[in-house]
Amino acid sequence: MSATGLGVFDTTVQKTNLWLKDLMEVLGWEQKQKAYDALRAVLHALRDRLTVDEAAQLGAQLPMLIRGIYYEGWDPSRDPERVRHKDEFLARIGQQFKADEGIDPEQIARAVFTVLENRVTKGEIQDVESVLPAELRELWPCSPRV
Repeated sequence: MSATGLGVFDTTVQKTNLWLKDLMEVLGWEQKQKAYDALRAVLHALRDRLTVDEAAQLGAQLPMLIRGIYYEGWDPSRDPERVRHKDEFLARIGQQFKADEGIDPEQIARAVFTVLENRVTKGEIQDVESVLPAELRELWPCSPRV
Protein backbone atom coordinates (compact mmCIF):
# COMPACT_ATOMS: atom_id res chain seq x y z
CA MET A 1 0.00 0.00 0.00
CA SER A 2 1.14 3.51 -0.80
CA ALA A 3 2.39 5.60 2.12
CA THR A 4 1.11 8.87 0.63
CA GLY A 5 -1.64 7.66 -1.64
CA LEU A 6 0.27 8.83 -4.71
CA GLY A 7 2.93 6.70 -6.32
CA VAL A 8 4.86 9.72 -7.62
CA PHE A 9 5.21 11.05 -4.06
CA ASP A 10 6.23 7.67 -2.68
CA THR A 11 8.85 7.38 -5.41
CA THR A 12 10.38 10.79 -4.75
CA VAL A 13 10.48 10.18 -0.99
CA GLN A 14 12.22 6.86 -1.65
CA LYS A 15 14.74 8.48 -4.03
CA THR A 16 15.40 11.31 -1.56
CA ASN A 17 16.02 8.80 1.20
CA LEU A 18 18.53 7.01 -1.04
CA TRP A 19 20.37 10.29 -1.69
CA LEU A 20 20.44 11.05 2.04
CA LYS A 21 21.60 7.50 2.81
CA ASP A 22 24.43 7.89 0.27
CA LEU A 23 25.42 11.20 1.83
CA MET A 24 25.33 9.77 5.34
CA GLU A 25 27.60 6.93 4.21
CA VAL A 26 30.11 9.27 2.56
CA LEU A 27 30.19 11.52 5.64
CA GLY A 28 30.06 8.68 8.17
CA TRP A 29 27.00 10.26 9.80
CA GLU A 30 23.96 8.60 11.33
CA GLN A 31 21.62 11.60 11.56
CA LYS A 32 19.36 12.05 8.56
CA GLN A 33 18.46 15.62 9.58
CA LYS A 34 22.12 16.61 9.55
CA ALA A 35 22.56 15.02 6.11
CA TYR A 36 19.50 16.91 4.86
CA ASP A 37 20.96 20.18 6.21
CA ALA A 38 24.26 19.44 4.46
CA LEU A 39 22.59 18.58 1.15
CA ARG A 40 20.47 21.72 1.29
CA ALA A 41 23.38 24.02 2.19
CA VAL A 42 25.60 22.77 -0.63
CA LEU A 43 22.85 22.69 -3.23
CA HIS A 44 21.90 26.29 -2.41
CA ALA A 45 25.52 27.48 -2.50
CA LEU A 46 26.06 25.73 -5.82
CA ARG A 47 22.77 26.88 -7.34
CA ASP A 48 23.47 30.50 -6.47
CA ARG A 49 26.90 30.28 -8.12
CA LEU A 50 25.60 28.82 -11.40
CA THR A 51 24.09 30.68 -14.33
CA VAL A 52 20.29 30.53 -14.49
CA ASP A 53 20.42 28.12 -17.42
CA GLU A 54 22.91 25.80 -15.76
CA ALA A 55 21.04 25.93 -12.43
CA ALA A 56 17.84 24.92 -14.23
CA GLN A 57 19.58 22.13 -16.14
CA LEU A 58 21.01 20.68 -12.95
CA GLY A 59 17.66 21.05 -11.18
CA ALA A 60 15.96 19.06 -13.93
CA GLN A 61 18.09 16.02 -13.02
CA LEU A 62 17.26 16.03 -9.33
CA PRO A 63 14.48 13.89 -7.82
CA MET A 64 11.29 15.91 -7.38
CA LEU A 65 11.61 16.37 -3.61
CA ILE A 66 15.29 17.34 -3.80
CA ARG A 67 14.44 19.65 -6.68
CA GLY A 68 12.02 21.46 -4.38
CA ILE A 69 14.75 21.81 -1.75
CA TYR A 70 17.14 23.04 -4.43
CA TYR A 71 14.77 25.74 -5.72
CA GLU A 72 13.58 26.83 -2.26
CA GLY A 73 14.14 30.58 -1.91
CA TRP A 74 15.79 30.93 -5.33
CA ASP A 75 15.47 34.20 -7.24
CA PRO A 76 16.51 33.50 -10.84
CA SER A 77 16.38 37.23 -11.67
CA ARG A 78 19.54 37.79 -9.59
CA ASP A 79 22.92 37.43 -11.20
CA PRO A 80 24.93 34.41 -10.11
CA GLU A 81 27.09 35.04 -7.07
CA ARG A 82 30.64 35.85 -8.02
CA VAL A 83 32.18 33.41 -5.58
CA ARG A 84 35.59 32.68 -7.05
CA HIS A 85 37.43 31.24 -4.07
CA LYS A 86 36.91 28.01 -2.23
CA ASP A 87 36.97 29.78 1.16
CA GLU A 88 34.01 31.99 0.18
CA PHE A 89 32.01 29.01 -1.03
CA LEU A 90 32.78 26.98 2.08
CA ALA A 91 31.93 29.91 4.36
CA ARG A 92 28.46 29.98 2.81
CA ILE A 93 28.00 26.30 3.64
CA GLY A 94 29.45 26.78 7.12
CA GLN A 95 26.82 29.44 7.91
CA GLN A 96 24.23 26.65 8.03
CA PHE A 97 26.22 24.86 10.75
CA LYS A 98 27.24 27.72 13.08
CA ALA A 99 26.03 25.83 16.14
CA ASP A 100 28.01 22.69 15.31
CA GLU A 101 31.74 23.36 15.58
CA GLY A 102 32.62 19.82 14.56
CA ILE A 103 31.38 20.37 11.02
CA ASP A 104 33.91 20.74 8.20
CA PRO A 105 32.29 22.62 5.28
CA GLU A 106 34.87 21.27 2.84
CA GLN A 107 34.09 17.69 3.85
CA ILE A 108 30.39 18.44 3.39
CA ALA A 109 30.89 20.03 -0.04
CA ARG A 110 33.04 17.15 -1.25
CA ALA A 111 30.51 14.61 0.04
CA VAL A 112 27.53 16.27 -1.63
CA PHE A 113 29.50 16.62 -4.85
CA THR A 114 30.34 12.92 -4.64
CA VAL A 115 26.65 12.07 -4.35
CA LEU A 116 25.85 14.38 -7.27
CA GLU A 117 28.65 12.78 -9.29
CA ASN A 118 27.09 9.35 -8.64
CA ARG A 119 23.46 10.33 -9.23
CA VAL A 120 23.51 12.96 -12.01
CA THR A 121 24.60 12.33 -15.60
CA LYS A 122 28.27 12.76 -16.39
CA GLY A 123 27.45 15.34 -19.06
CA GLU A 124 25.56 17.53 -16.61
CA ILE A 125 28.33 17.31 -14.04
CA GLN A 126 30.81 18.37 -16.73
CA ASP A 127 28.55 21.30 -17.64
CA VAL A 128 28.32 22.39 -14.00
CA GLU A 129 32.06 22.11 -13.49
CA SER A 130 32.75 24.07 -16.68
CA VAL A 131 31.09 27.21 -15.30
CA LEU A 132 32.86 27.04 -11.94
CA PRO A 133 36.23 28.63 -11.19
CA ALA A 134 39.20 26.28 -10.68
CA GLU A 135 39.13 26.52 -6.87
CA LEU A 136 35.55 25.26 -6.77
CA ARG A 137 36.10 22.60 -9.42
CA GLU A 138 38.76 21.03 -7.23
CA LEU A 139 36.04 20.12 -4.71
CA TRP A 140 34.53 17.65 -7.19
CA PRO A 141 35.69 14.05 -6.78
CA CYS A 142 36.70 13.36 -10.39
CA SER A 143 38.17 16.77 -11.18
CA PRO A 144 41.87 17.24 -11.55
CA ARG A 145 43.26 18.96 -8.51
CA VAL A 146 44.73 22.43 -8.93
